[in-house]
Amino acid sequence: MQTNLVQQFANTAEGQEAESILRACVHCGFCTATCPTYQELNDERDGPRGRIYLMKMFLEGEEVTEKSREHLDRCLTCRSCETTCPSGVKYGRLVDISRGLMEKEMPRAPKERWIRWGLGRVIPNRKLFGFLLRMGQFFKPILPGALGAKVPPKKRASPWPASSHSRIVLALAGCAQPSATPNTNAAAARVLDKLGITMVEAPEAGCCGAVNHHLSEHEIALNAMRRNIDAWWPAIDAGAEAIVMTASGCGAMVQDYGHLLKDDPVYAQKAQRVSELCTDLGAFLLKQDLEKLKVHQSPGKVAFHCPCTLQHAMGQSGVVDQVLAKAGIELAQTKDKHLCCGSAGTYSILQPELSQRLLKNKLEALTIDKPDRIVTANIGCQMHLETKSQVPVQHWIELLDN
Repeated sequence: MQTNLVQQFANTAEGQEAESILRACVHCGFCTATCPTYQELNDERDGPRGRIYLMKMFLEGEEVTEKSREHLDRCLTCRSCETTCPSGVKYGRLVDISRGLMEKEMPRAPKERWIRWGLGRVIPNRKLFGFLLRMGQFFKPILPGALGAKVPPKKRASPWPASSHSRIVLALAGCAQPSATPNTNAAAARVLDKLGITMVEAPEAGCCGAVNHHLSEHEIALNAMRRNIDAWWPAIDAGAEAIVMTASGCGAMVQDYGHLLKDDPVYAQKAQRVSELCTDLGAFLLKQDLEKLKVHQSPGKVAFHCPCTLQHAMGQSGVVDQVLAKAGIELAQTKDKHLCCGSAGTYSILQPELSQRLLKNKLEALTIDKPDRIVTANIGCQMHLETKSQVPVQHWIELLDN
């Protein structure tokens, strides 16, 4: 693709990166076949190829309207198009750059700004999110149907193992997971303990930065990344062998720390090391001796939902399925595995109508084989699916904690 970026973007690092991504696109259109929003809306502007043209127009100084931004806002950043693209176009990075620049050049209406500002302050704040969630759970019986459905039931964590091993891995508590699904990391720690591995959380580590980054609050996100690197570094220095991610949305972000902080003279080298150590829990377990993890009591037929961040961003499609099968769990048949459930971070709040359509499609795809439960690998997907699912939804690692 030929490009001619305007001077204000052409002379910046982000603009040059965006231009190189644009030039990789050959207009083939394979991406439209696997784009969830294009499949729903059948509008070229709501598919990757059309959005690439809209971003190109903006970066080249052509007039871009609020309608154009609406098409970019509808993008889930699921990155299914990246898995499909034969040219290796880094679409997710392109849309993050373009959205960030567009926020500066085209301020939103006050109401939109306040909503996005609020999301960027509440969700990444573990204590505030936890407090508001507890309030929602307390008042859930009297909340209106649609609002009440968004509040997950209260969950409890199993005890963390008391034993300690020479093999140490780090984990990220994150922002929403400790209060919404507190048993996820506890179950992971217990499973790893069976394998002679100690999993530890760094108390100072917080949100991975994904929420703010995808809301185009890039500097806030970078500061969150720096805080996490500082929190993890003593354990990394002491020989921690991996940073094991139990939420693929966080894993997709942490694996990009090295790229996003590559120009930071203080953190570039450490960020690259963190990205190298980052691995999804399923990929980590697949390298271990899984004989000790055979399930003693069958959970029934299980449908696994592979989050977009796991299969498209982290490139781990089929990995968790292998772990579950090796543990003796019966997997249900599903369809349209590449399509997003509609959670996508703050997407379910900012684009509720389209998000609900995608959720309905996903639940139908996950239940064609009448599973006894649905499992997934990301906190956002888990909370989104259970708002409408007729069968229990949980993190897949809980099945191995028996």
